[in-house]
Amino acid sequence: MDNSRSGALLPKPSGRAGKTRWWIVWTLFFSTVTNYISRQSFSVLSPMITAQYHLTHTDLAKIIGSFQISYAITWLIGGIVLDAVGSRVGLAAAAIWWSVMNILTGLASSVFGFAFFRFMLGIGEGFNWPGASKVVAEWFPREERSLAVAIFDSGSSVGGALAALTIPLIALAFGWRWAFAASGLLGFVWLAVWLRVYHPLDSHPRVGAEEVALIKAGRDAEPVTSNHGLARWRRLAKNRNLWGIVLGRALTDPIWWFYVFWLPQYLSDARGFSLKRIALFAWIPFVAADLGNFTGGWLSGYCIRRGVSVVRARTWICLVSCLPILAGIPAARVHNVYFALALICVALWGYASWSTMGLTLPSDLFPQEVVGSVTGLSGLAAGMVSAGFTLLVGILVDRFSYRPAFVAAGLLPVLATIFLFLLIRPPAQVEAALE
Repeated sequence: MDNSRSGALLPKPSGRAGKTRWWIVWTLFFSTVTNYISRQSFSVLSPMITAQYHLTHTDLAKIIGSFQISYAITWLIGGIVLDAVGSRVGLAAAAIWWSVMNILTGLASSVFGFAFFRFMLGIGEGFNWPGASKVVAEWFPREERSLAVAIFDSGSSVGGALAALTIPLIALAFGWRWAFAASGLLGFVWLAVWLRVYHPLDSHPRVGAEEVALIKAGRDAEPVTSNHGLARWRRLAKNRNLWGIVLGRALTDPIWWFYVFWLPQYLSDARGFSLKRIALFAWIPFVAADLGNFTGGWLSGYCIRRGVSVVRARTWICLVSCLPILAGIPAARVHNVYFALALICVALWGYASWSTMGLTLPSDLFPQEVVGSVTGLSGLAAGMVSAGFTLLVGILVDRFSYRPAFVAAGLLPVLATIFLFLLIRPPAQVEAALE
């Protein structure tokens, strides 16, 4: 590891460094769990809501797309806000917002009403990933970051699985409106834990000197840019790593949204699943995705400990992860529903491994003060492309079938990985090219 940085002047930490940073990242994991339970509530309940209000797949796409658009915008704005106000306040306010909006979704009774409350939900939920990425950059040395990202990002899979398991049961017992209320209340439980566990590194009441030394000694080199305002963005716009991250995420996130938002409806439409049967089976692909988070995070960390450069470890894991993602292509064609679910599980396992690398790269390649902004910009691009893909899926299903969407979801990550290899370079090489 290159220690030619200001952090290397700190005393070398012993093996007795504390574990405060791990308490923090597991708190972020639960933030992501509650985040995903809230956003998945509508998708899991869509067969019931569709039947009650006679919605078309295009109507569903508009409702889902409204969430994705606001979510994407907030990834960018949220990153900038979090860089300005800090993670503690920013993530606390976001959790309150998305929890309230999810509860209010239970009041909707039309396409416009559902779309409005899902749009408002996305405003709050867009803070979670830029905020978590920023916290990881602040609290973890680079060799631990991929595992830390895998932990908090795996909350999406766990949250999706829990939503698929529990939301239908609540809806069947009490009605779908109460299911939105129950899932929304979880955010307030998380809020109390977050305010107790998280404080900035330099003012945390329970972090020890050994752990501070470990974290600061393992930070990356100082900024590719330390400018502010428009000058910062002009400098970033010339950075090829920014565009590698943006294009990579923009071409992979639509796959996740496709499976997350459309899987329950697909199981209902194409496979004849009832809401109770969806609860029995729709959670399984999310468990596979959870394994993918940790597979990618652990393998890249292992490679780095063995001497592989950070950038090479991340990009090669992305390349290998493309292979299982391709398993999703035949999923819509096989007749056996359980074999189709198995193929979807393999595809989501590969996607989650790829995604962990994509979420780790901003903190690998950029200084802490712009990590939230870079992550936010990539989220904006990913969300906008995902919203367009979601609308396309709705139109395709109404006019043809789910098959073209499964093919696109399998092939897009290959293109994303090509852009990573063409554009991503170690920060020192990029800096030299800009001078």
